Amino acid sequence: MKKSIFKILNLVAFSIVTLTLTNCGSNEPSIIIEEPTSEVIGNLNSGVMSGTLDEDYTLNANTVYNLNSSFIVQSGAKLTIPAGTRIQAVNGGTSVYIAVLKGGKIDIQGTSSNPVFMSSASGNPGDWGGLTICGDATTTAGANAEAEVGGFIYGGSNDADNSGSINYLIIKGTGAQINADSQYNGVSLYAVGSGTTISNIAVINGSDDGIEFFGGTVSASNLFLENNEDDSIDWTEGWSGTVDNAYITHTIAGFSTVFEGDKDNNNPKFNNITAVSTVGGTALQFKKQSGGTITGLSLTGYDVSIDMKDNGPLANVIIEGSPADPTLSYTSTAVVTAADFDWVNSNVSITTLPLQGTIASKVTLDPSIKYLLNSSYIVQEGGELVIPAGTKIEASAGGTGVYIAVLQGGKIDIQGTATEPVVISSAAATPGDWGGLTICGKATTTAGVDAQAEVGGFIYGGTTDADNSGSIKYLVIKGTGAQINADSQYNGISLYAVGSGTTIENVSVINGSDDGVEFFGGTVSATNLYLENNEDDSVDWTEGWNGTVTNTYISHTVSGFSTAFEGDKDNGNPKFVNLTAISTVGGTALQFKKNSGATITNIWLEGYAKNIDMKDGGALSNVKIDGVDASTTADYKTGTKVDVSSWSWKNAGL
Repeated sequence: MKKSIFKILNLVAFSIVTLTLTNCGSNEPSIIIEEPTSEVIGNLNSGVMSGTLDEDYTLNANTVYNLNSSFIVQSGAKLTIPAGTRIQAVNGGTSVYIAVLKGGKIDIQGTSSNPVFMSSASGNPGDWGGLTICGDATTTAGANAEAEVGGFIYGGSNDADNSGSINYLIIKGTGAQINADSQYNGVSLYAVGSGTTISNIAVINGSDDGIEFFGGTVSASNLFLENNEDDSIDWTEGWSGTVDNAYITHTIAGFSTVFEGDKDNNNPKFNNITAVSTVGGTALQFKKQSGGTITGLSLTGYDVSIDMKDNGPLANVIIEGSPADPTLSYTSTAVVTAADFDWVNSNVSITTLPLQGTIASKVTLDPSIKYLLNSSYIVQEGGELVIPAGTKIEASAGGTGVYIAVLQGGKIDIQGTATEPVVISSAAATPGDWGGLTICGKATTTAGVDAQAEVGGFIYGGTTDADNSGSIKYLVIKGTGAQINADSQYNGISLYAVGSGTTIENVSVINGSDDGVEFFGGTVSATNLYLENNEDDSVDWTEGWNGTVTNTYISHTVSGFSTAFEGDKDNGNPKFVNLTAISTVGGTALQFKKNSGATITNIWLEGYAKNIDMKDGGALSNVKIDGVDASTTADYKTGTKVDVSSWSWKNAGL
């Protein structure tokens, strides 16, 4: 919060301007600017807003009003602004603003089809002041407080005070710089009471805050706040109102926060808040003892979700019924979207968004947005990541720091189709560019209960073989396998103790620097796997995995890979129905380590220098191929190839 609102400057008016102290209808002193009412009305009739209004007046919606200095509504007066009215502020900095003093009223009567506009010609940040309203409600600053930078008087004991009504207002280009510490806000509400109605306001390109509450009890609904350079919503002095439905965007770096609460906590409420950043930054900041209660929160793209600036108690901030948790990203599915504000003439079109952080609730991505995975994205217990058909996620070539993980108790729901698969890939799809997709479940594994994964140290394994980690349908994943250390790499898809309640079908893993798909115990099965040029093993399993894979097609056209299959450790006898693996560069097809094995029916191996490799001398009888023990001399061209000619989705890109 930058200290804000007013500094009374000498005004250029149409008559002699006198600065006086006078009463504003409540026996409190207030600094005003006197100008003969006839002059003010004459100005308004000529389309000029300047001076002090001390009687009721209604603007003409057919007139474009030039706000070329301050315009102040005194106590006892009401300014009515009909739907469709346009007020153009000159680029006059701190001397150009609209203020409603204690006892005065403003009635903005915009509609969704005809909002009221207040803007400078260019709408650039800092062009002019903004709109300020002073009321008679309570504030911790006390009765008859004086605004720090303007001398306007505000605050009293009437929490039901009525300063008028604002409906469908678009305000642009505010935030003029007063001094090194102070700027105007888009809308400043000083001790405004609950009798005031505020709904459907858009504040765009403000050089300071979008809307700030200085104490008071007023509530607001349907706020659209775009690229305000300090705080989108700011409050202090014990404000105790409610904000329902806000959509906040940041596409320009260097802003302060989405929320900034300061000083005493009177527990304001926020319901259904969506905030989206394409440039990182901090979302919610609370100073001193401030706090609030927030429900329906959706944050996307912020580096920091919760910042307790002065180490105030997290218990002061209740989000979805629990104390705030700075380790959560709060990227829940948005209740409020940009589409809810089709009356706002926004210049911002968000086509890409970062995907990062942690989620513990249901999050549904938007297939019209291209997501940039630039760090880890972790679905915690109780969370669910829904990825609709056609969604594209571009992973940065960030190595081991870039991956998606679904932890025990979390779920993923990839809803691709044959015509619109989901694609997760680095831009170049080069092996080792990024980590991959890891899912941890609660099924059995020979590693035991609560085992620790070699990648990420995630916990997996339990006793629930029917565990459900979600559904994956029509997924193309490319460029995975980032190197963790000399012995470990990420796989395209790593399935740690994933249970049979999980659905996996129509998955393509291409250009992985390690395995395509690896099963670490568990009971999950899969259908229709396409695995191309994965540099270690195309399908790898260990720790007693015992699921089934139906229809596997493996292609090797780059030399130096490890194997098509690698089974390791105890034999849970997984099953493979319809296996085709074709190499143009030799290599080993099926390798079994220790006592591992499998049952394979309808096999076609082509182009490998070695078809069967019992790496540690395990029994060939552990591997059943078309009903008989595996043979190290058979060519295994007796089956029918898996036909992937109809798998048009298999090599889809970004």
